[in-house]
Amino acid sequence: MSMPVLLTHPDCARHRPPKGHPERPERLAAALAGLDGLSLRREEPPEATDEELSVLHPRAYLAALALREQEAEQVALDPDTWLSPGSLRAARLAAGGALRAVDLVMAGEASKAFVAARPPGHHALAATPMGFCLFGNVALAARRALDRHGAERVAIVDFDVHHGNGTQALVEEDPRILFVSTHQSPFWPGTGDADDAGPHGTVMNLPLRAGTGGAAYRKLLTDVILPRLEEHRPDLLLISAGFDAHVDDPLGGLALTAGDFGWITARLCEVAERHANGRVASVLEGGYDLQALRDSAAAHVAALGGAA
Repeated sequence: MSMPVLLTHPDCARHRPPKGHPERPERLAAALAGLDGLSLRREEPPEATDEELSVLHPRAYLAALALREQEAEQVALDPDTWLSPGSLRAARLAAGGALRAVDLVMAGEASKAFVAARPPGHHALAATPMGFCLFGNVALAARRALDRHGAERVAIVDFDVHHGNGTQALVEEDPRILFVSTHQSPFWPGTGDADDAGPHGTVMNLPLRAGTGGAAYRKLLTDVILPRLEEHRPDLLLISAGFDAHVDDPLGGLALTAGDFGWITARLCEVAERHANGRVASVLEGGYDLQALRDSAAAHVAALGGAA
């Protein structure tokens, strides 16, 4: 198996919400610390351009964010989501990392890629920031594969503790994209009911009760998620890697461990080997306990490299 590519940029730490905010710059350092010692090819991504972002985000939204960023040292877009000087560069680098990851794996320059960037993206709507997120990184990545690289089917698996409402909203109209989300419920943002399959039946929402641990999650993956992925036969597998489903995470109530994330990743990679020539691109989403994030990122990326 070829060496995974790590896409990250130090300027992703320039996004600085107020002190005490869980989505803090130290998250990026913790995730990267977990990858020390792994065999990875490192690359700094470019910023996503207006043209690239406007595939899913109206240009008026991009312009409005740029104006808001200049208003003050810290600007609240909603109670959870903030801008500071450097936030939009960080967000464009995160989106650019997701796009570059797709370019690399679809071109055969790597079979696996992990984007260690922030802010996350899976709550962002087309013209509304939400839940720490500004741009729909994984949704943009899915469209990139379809529009530029000739993919016929893409699958997104989101194992963050929160429902990927933004990703669903941005992809559910496209029947070529299968979106699978496991998430705690009832829980913020209050979306992702099991009977919400999207307009084409290409959304699989799997709500989990608080306290759900590794054994139950592994059974769900084996019995429900993997068969659906096999049925979809994706040309590319995208992962929204939210590690806030870890038992130690302060924002969630699920009970997965770093070992569970490694096992989950290995099983997803097996599907990619069968249907997508091994192509997997994973993008960091949540994860707010720094030690849990470090350990989980290490297990996840080691599994991308074939170590699980």
